[in-house]
Amino acid sequence: MSKPAPLQYGSYYHIYNRGNNRENIFREERNYAYFLQLYDRHIVGTADTYAYCLLRNHFHFLVRIKTRQEIKILQAAKSLKTASPSQCFGNLFNAYAKAINKAYGRTGSLFQNPFGRIKITSNSHFVHLVAYIHQNPEKHGFVDDYRDWPYSSYGALRSTKPNNLNRQPVLDWFNGLENFDKHHTQLKYNPLISYLVEEDDE
Repeated sequence: MSKPAPLQYGSYYHIYNRGNNRENIFREERNYAYFLQLYDRHIVGTADTYAYCLLRNHFHFLVRIKTRQEIKILQAAKSLKTASPSQCFGNLFNAYAKAINKAYGRTGSLFQNPFGRIKITSNSHFVHLVAYIHQNPEKHGFVDDYRDWPYSSYGALRSTKPNNLNRQPVLDWFNGLENFDKHHTQLKYNPLISYLVEEDDE
């Protein structure tokens, strides 16, 4: 497999990965919370996050890599270490894998390498991908209704409570919360974005 292109500053991506040999990467509830804590630590200063979904053996994120200038300002304000966007995601996955290996007495790679990344280039792809990411738990049979899955950004995007998601741009793309809900009900898997989710198999 050829080495994927580095993440580009200022670009939108669908970031995804799954457990090595389709192994579960989240074994119990505390694992989901810990992964998101690490995500905040490693990624918030590098990327804006618009949607996510964590499933038992894989995950999805829709992000925009910040510009060099945005990252430089944050690094100066918070004394953050300098690292490329691709390295920041790699550091996240390595930190989580080490914690899981230690907690459950396992060895070896937890994730498939390299992690998947597909650039998002249009508003229509963005809207369809947000809905697709949230519908993933239902698609894979983890719940009967994707709205009941607790480890996705669906509820947080509908909430007014503070979080690290870029909520308003998402609602703007859907033209408001009412249309956000309506599109999620109407937009089931669409061939239009098949190349954006090409490796999403359980």
